[in-house]
Amino acid sequence: MVEQLTVDKFLSTLSSKEPVPGGGGASALAGALGNALGQMVANLTIGKKRYADVEDEIKGLLARMEDLQKEFVILADRDEEVFAPLAAAYGLPTGTEEEKAHKAAVMEQRLLDASYVPLEVMEKAVEMLGILDVLAVKGSRMAVSDVGVGVQFVRTALLGAVMNVYINTKSMKDRGKAGELNREAEERVRTGTEAADRIYGVVLAGLRG
Repeated sequence: MVEQLTVDKFLSTLSSKEPVPGGGGASALAGALGNALGQMVANLTIGKKRYADVEDEIKGLLARMEDLQKEFVILADRDEEVFAPLAAAYGLPTGTEEEKAHKAAVMEQRLLDASYVPLEVMEKAVEMLGILDVLAVKGSRMAVSDVGVGVQFVRTALLGAVMNVYINTKSMKDRGKAGELNREAEERVRTGTEAADRIYGVVLAGLRG
């Protein structure tokens, strides 16, 4: 479980020869890091007279970010969980026609399962960018640079996850389903990167003065 690992232990495992965690889990954790920065900005905003008019809105966003944080960590674990059966499927026997058909069916399902996890990471990343968009305007001015850093972490989660969609859909026999998943991923990339680049640009311009 990712949440039970220290930072050092996670990095040590990530850098090892072990197949998991890999880029998928790291992408989910990038989303969690961006989320945590968003929570920090919200916490620095709440309780300050200057932001009293937006306090209720920020509290609502904070509550949602707390849930999203858990979801990103769960998805990092799910990425590991779906990899093992996919790896095992590659080793299924193909000595007979029946075995070949069985392997093909199992592979297709395992590839589909492995595609859904990064798609969900992307979904959470797009939602998180919507929250950071609000924090960039209404959050504490003292922490606006942290919004920008959070945006870049979440953007990384988005662009890392899409590669994990593609690497699985590329091997799917059902090209119609693969195309459907790819289009869904591409739309999330388009929406998310446009938002991320816009928010980051606003933050950067404000910091430069």
